[in-house]
Amino acid sequence: MFRGFFYLCLLALVTSCGFQLRGAANIAFDNIFIQGSTLTISKNLVKSLELNDVKVLPSAVNADLLLELMGEESEKRILSLSGSGLVNEFELFYRVHYRTRQVGAALWSPVQTIEARRDFSYSDANLLAKQGEEKRLNENMQADVLSNLMRRLSALKK
Repeated sequence: MFRGFFYLCLLALVTSCGFQLRGAANIAFDNIFIQGSTLTISKNLVKSLELNDVKVLPSAVNADLLLELMGEESEKRILSLSGSGLVNEFELFYRVHYRTRQVGAALWSPVQTIEARRDFSYSDANLLAKQGEEKRLNENMQADVLSNLMRRLSALKK
């Protein structure tokens, strides 16, 4: 009896605090044509759109929205050096440039850029571990940029 009351109180507490699973994005268009291709984000973008019940069309004929992926770039910069001139930290960047056009519009939107940035320490003694960390950070940045792009697409109105 006490256990049931405890779970009931816990359920009431969780629902009263406003907790809600994120769920699918509320996208205002039903289909899209993606123009241009990038190595990394294109495939994941198509998957995310299809999970949100947006049809990716092979041509722009019946599309509600046109999305042009103009490019993506990854960059790695030295952030700091040690006193002996060895690299201590790197700064990673991942950018995607895109623009959109609604069906009835004559002009494309201005080119927009989504960027993610991460810092990580570096050591030659842990070379393999640091390479794995860099790979995971790059994958994480790509996922962040993709979710940001999906949020921006869901903010567009028909």
